[in-house]
Amino acid sequence: MTRAFLIVMDSVGCGGAPDAADFGDEGANTLGHIALACAGGRAEEGRSGPLHMPVLDRLGLGAAIRLASGLEAPGLGASPEGLWGAATEVSRGKDTPSGHWELAGVPVPWDWHYFPDEIPAFPPEVTAEVCRLAGTAGILGNCHASGVPIIEEHCAAHLRTGWPICYTSADSVFQIAAHEEAFGLDRLLKLCADLAPMLHAMRVGRVIARPFTGTVETGFTRTANRRDFAVAPPAPTLLDWAYEAGRVSHAVGKIGDIFSHRGITKLHKGQSDAALFDHLIRLAGEAEEGSLTFANFVEFDSLYGHRRDVSGYARALEGFDARVGAFLDLLRPGDLAVFTADHGNDPTFRGSDHTRERVPVLAAGHGAEGIGLRGYVDVGASVAAHLGLPRRGPGESFL
Repeated sequence: MTRAFLIVMDSVGCGGAPDAADFGDEGANTLGHIALACAGGRAEEGRSGPLHMPVLDRLGLGAAIRLASGLEAPGLGASPEGLWGAATEVSRGKDTPSGHWELAGVPVPWDWHYFPDEIPAFPPEVTAEVCRLAGTAGILGNCHASGVPIIEEHCAAHLRTGWPICYTSADSVFQIAAHEEAFGLDRLLKLCADLAPMLHAMRVGRVIARPFTGTVETGFTRTANRRDFAVAPPAPTLLDWAYEAGRVSHAVGKIGDIFSHRGITKLHKGQSDAALFDHLIRLAGEAEEGSLTFANFVEFDSLYGHRRDVSGYARALEGFDARVGAFLDLLRPGDLAVFTADHGNDPTFRGSDHTRERVPVLAAGHGAEGIGLRGYVDVGASVAAHLGLPRRGPGESFL
């Protein structure tokens, strides 16, 4: 038997989605524009010079950007030594569940519900249910917002009233921020879990608990105890296929939440992407023969994409790449490692939301070859083929 590692660099898109204009994202290119900014001296905070990702570039990162969007990314011009290509999404969303489910072989068959960008953003029946479940007379926020600014805006009122801070974004999400001590972490998680069935019935993709700590005087910090309560995938995914075949499946990072903890043998959580990469390194040495390791690295998206921090995004990419080599060195003969993404989040683009883009598909363990433009579902089909799992779903293996 051989092993497979499917590694999602959250939001690391490479431009070129043919339907980007339908989402207001025509011209977005996360990797390409970061590379251009770095080469132009516009990403010098905590780093300097052209974008430096030699390990993933040797697998074919620069070639994937060029294939997807036609852009020559400065600093990413290596001759590919791995399988390389780019993938296009068909699900009508540019969100985390849509991207991950489709990568795992299951396109989303419905349209998600999105809350309007107005105040109030939520219908009265949703607000009333939050209040009933929380035991409060009202909520704070009730609008589109980014997590850190809305906590800063409403933290004093939250501590005074006990009302939860509720907000959404361009994604199909309902987010609730609350103080871990004053409101209570267990109370926040229960509130989100109890509210989720109502919102899932509306086709809202996720209810997200966003706990934070701190004081008005010292400032507030979001903690690592975030929890996503996601709609279950509409059909068995790659994780289910492996689990049903008796294989061990390791979920690193947000994967458990994204897939409603279905088809997962072991969870591996961490306080940061650095801690999650420690798990990935460990699993490269320890994961069982025939196992599937499915990992998500979220900080590209959560810390830098949404905040439009080009330097921070570039630092994160370079730091990630610096550890990939050590991971690849631990792989065994016959192992497959696939690096890809779920959507884009171009930090040079307008707004603060995800961007509709193609994503790179890079694989180590199967020689050097261009695989062309593929569908997201082909990633899951290829991992399944590598593991010797029966073919399910619409994807075609590129192995």
